[in-house]
Amino acid sequence: MAQYVIDASAAIELAEAGYVPAAGDSLMAPTLLRSEVLALLRRSVVSGERDDLAARTLIAAVDRLPIRLLGDRVLRKTAWRIAAELDLPDTCAAEYLALTVLHGDALVTDVPDAYAGASVALRTGADLLRS
Repeated sequence: MAQYVIDASAAIELAEAGYVPAAGDSLMAPTLLRSEVLALLRRSVVSGERDDLAARTLIAAVDRLPIRLLGDRVLRKTAWRIAAELDLPDTCAAEYLALTVLHGDALVTDVPDAYAGASVALRTGADLLRS
């Protein structure tokens, strides 16, 4: 039984693959996940990587993932502290790290460099898809 914090890159990959958590496993993310998914998919449309319909279909698929979204005061306070400790220019990555520190067993991402210097377990979307 594991609690995975997923970032937008992982949410898109898992949704694209039709991921269903193993029995007892759960997914969580900070509330900013929704905006980041939209931004990533919009960029993929503008760059020509995906067409508009495929991106909108993926948005709906991410919405169907059983993700618990959190954004309470303790999470924000912890994200602020982590951003300061890691000298991050903003708190976006720090929110995922904070949630992992507070509640998660691992942070699932396909962009591990975004979390360089963090002392949390990192996994990829592919790792979850294999388990």
